[in-house]
Amino acid sequence: MIPEMLGLAAILYVAAMFLLAHAADRAAAAGRWRWMNRPAIYTLSLSVYCSAWTFYGAVGYASRSGLEYLTIYLGPGIVFAGAWWGLRHLVRVARMHRITSVADLISSRFGKSAGLAALVTGIGITAATPYIALQLQSVSMALSAFARTDAPLPGHIPLWTAIGLAAFAILFGTRNLAADERHHGVVIAIALEAVVKLLAFIAVGVFVLWGVADGPADVLARIDRMATRPEGAGWVINPERWLVLIGLSASAIIVLPRMFHVMVVEASDDDRLRQAGWAFPLYLFVMSFLVLPITVVGDDILPAGSNPDLHVLALPLSQGQNLLAGFVFIGGFSSAMSMAVVSAIALSTMMANHWLVPFWLWLRHGGFRANRLPGAAREDLKALMLNARRLAIILIMSAGWAYHQMSGGTSALAVMGIVAFSGMAQVLPSLVAGLIWRGATRRGAIAGISAGSLIWIGLIYLPSLGLVPQPVLPAGIDPFAGSVLVALGANLALLILVSLVDFPNPVERMQALSFVHAIAPDSAGPERAGSAPAEALLTLASRLWGSDRALEIFRDASVEQGKSGYLPDLTPRFLTDFERELAGTVGAATAVALMGQVAGRGSITVSDLMEVAGEASRARADRTRLENAAEEIERTARKLQETNDKLTVLSEQKDAFLGQISHELRTPMTSIRAFSEILSEPDLPDPDRLRFAGIIHDETGRLTRLIDDLLDLSVLEGGQARLILSVVNLHDVIDRALTAAQATAARRDFTLLRDPPAEHLMLLTDADRLLQVLINVIANARKYCDAHAPQIRIEARRKPDGRTEIDISDNGSGIPVAKQALIFEKFSRLNDASRAGGAGLGLAISREIMEFLGGSIAYLPGQGGACFRLTLPHRPRPPRTENAAE
Repeated sequence: MIPEMLGLAAILYVAAMFLLAHAADRAAAAGRWRWMNRPAIYTLSLSVYCSAWTFYGAVGYASRSGLEYLTIYLGPGIVFAGAWWGLRHLVRVARMHRITSVADLISSRFGKSAGLAALVTGIGITAATPYIALQLQSVSMALSAFARTDAPLPGHIPLWTAIGLAAFAILFGTRNLAADERHHGVVIAIALEAVVKLLAFIAVGVFVLWGVADGPADVLARIDRMATRPEGAGWVINPERWLVLIGLSASAIIVLPRMFHVMVVEASDDDRLRQAGWAFPLYLFVMSFLVLPITVVGDDILPAGSNPDLHVLALPLSQGQNLLAGFVFIGGFSSAMSMAVVSAIALSTMMANHWLVPFWLWLRHGGFRANRLPGAAREDLKALMLNARRLAIILIMSAGWAYHQMSGGTSALAVMGIVAFSGMAQVLPSLVAGLIWRGATRRGAIAGISAGSLIWIGLIYLPSLGLVPQPVLPAGIDPFAGSVLVALGANLALLILVSLVDFPNPVERMQALSFVHAIAPDSAGPERAGSAPAEALLTLASRLWGSDRALEIFRDASVEQGKSGYLPDLTPRFLTDFERELAGTVGAATAVALMGQVAGRGSITVSDLMEVAGEASRARADRTRLENAAEEIERTARKLQETNDKLTVLSEQKDAFLGQISHELRTPMTSIRAFSEILSEPDLPDPDRLRFAGIIHDETGRLTRLIDDLLDLSVLEGGQARLILSVVNLHDVIDRALTAAQATAARRDFTLLRDPPAEHLMLLTDADRLLQVLINVIANARKYCDAHAPQIRIEARRKPDGRTEIDISDNGSGIPVAKQALIFEKFSRLNDASRAGGAGLGLAISREIMEFLGGSIAYLPGQGGACFRLTLPHRPRPPRTENAAE
């Protein structure tokens, strides 16, 4: 089997994973994601821990160091089997705070510090580069096992591997922004890869046990002989080194960015850890059980000087089992692919959220704390975030490839793995302290992580690159274990000492209470803020998640407060909930910065301080009961207040409306009467007679239109209208409406933005009534759009539930927030009558028509201008009277 065939097989395998991930993403978008949300899928996704280091390097590790390879598996097994309750606490807190990465968790716990998040991100990227280099090296090494001695492999295989894995990570890790950073397609692909690499490892292990050796007894005899040889000193257990390595592997399962992502960020709830507590250690046991047979048999029968990392491939090849070797190659490629892709996604989220996007916003808007409405609320933050993550993936993969080149492509995969483990372990003391010790402070965490990381770089990382010599420690102390203990010791000591002499600020104290006790931070209070910042926050949300998702969040918040529309009061509870939702996309530190810009939420409020002051003495059950009752009363009071305010305004406008109607009736009647008397004069010239008759005709038409509007509104409100159903093409109805509305503001040039193919939707509705609404909304846009270069945008779409939505918007200044709740009321006028040119009944009639058709019309705030959404049902309600077919 030649390397070219294996390369083609790897490409086809990647293509299959592409298709699987794409199908899973489509199913999740359509709401069919429950089948991929099972605990078994979650457990299999945790196998991303078993990278190429485990698949290839564990055998090489066992050949060089004997039983020490078991430390790779013992640490995670102990954590999941014996401390799953602590992992459940971690997952619960992370879901509560919409945590996106390990850097985000530590930043959020210690006062939402942007600097601390950036520090942890830097450590994560530095520590991950050896591990990514390891995956690239494993693919190149595996292909070299199949190469002929007279045809060496080209040296650019690691580069092309990095490019391919980066492409996969970009396509399925940065397709869209989610509020919880979950990637269903990638998780399903990882779960399948877990099965592939497990079956491949079992296949080669079974072949070695019974196809090469004479069964378990023969393997045990070989192990005994190897342990008694002079070169078998590695089979003697070094307690100091074993404890350090078990501790590092235990920490790796938590703090490695890829493991934190699949274990914490991708978890929909913490209960699935109950099954993972026994299933994942079982998976690790199966992988580790077969390492020794492959190791000892390979050392016995393969030529001296063979690379032990490649025993899993060399053994089948030596026995002529090329198909088995090819299957094993795919299993190893799966291990490398899953690890590199998930690491790139996790690290890109950290790098974009805590490095690239904050730096970009700082450059664009002069710092995060600017006390003004920033351009961040107006620019396309979704595109900015996605592009930042794509750039981060490219940079991370490039760093891994650069480390591979600088290290010379060392064949000892295990060495590269433990370098990454020891680096990320510097984050563990602050993470654990943040979850169990309320006294841990931000300055303590920064001091500890900084000191430990600097020691790790000097004693472990730089020596791994050959840039500095290995550290010299006192005799009898293992250099690696001693270096790790020195780094972690300094880290932990500074964390504790600085925290003891430091005093946390109110935000840190609130976050400490929430993280240690898994209590959602509660900032509820009666204070209200203006509606203008609410619209700015809605605009910001639309730029991140899209208009529909943003409007849904704000509408739900309004309903919870007992309000109508899309603009809730900016209460502390709403701001806290919105900031937490925002943190699920951009990270806690960046969310705080954006909230400080848009809503002025940059300092601690009095209610926050009161929350901290009373935190120790509150009774949770009584407080919850009282808060629920208070919230219900507050919602009712707000609803009544809103209704009372609306009735007061409408009562005032009713008299104005009646006066306007009287004026609208009296004016044409006066003109008709006056010109009729003139026409009765016998000596009136014919040109004047024709002109005065035209005036009478125009005034009669004006009077008729007004009466028709009043009668139409009365018929619709009284439920006496007839529904005349027909099947129509929405595109044709919109064309007719645009033609009819062109007479409005005819002297102004409007740019019309449409997507005609998307408008070809067949509807079963009353076409004339729908046309009436479209004409009215489009005419209003032409009348009132005050932009210098006016535009009208029409967007139509069919929703998954069968409803049809039509958005009609302009680029003007929109409707003032204070008047948005009244625009559909029949006694309400927003502008001077002379500007409107009528009695102002158009939107009131439009609302009645849409309700008559079984749909709705709504004004959407925060869209950059006036925007109305018409919603039509999948099936119209039964007509009140006979339809046209009768």
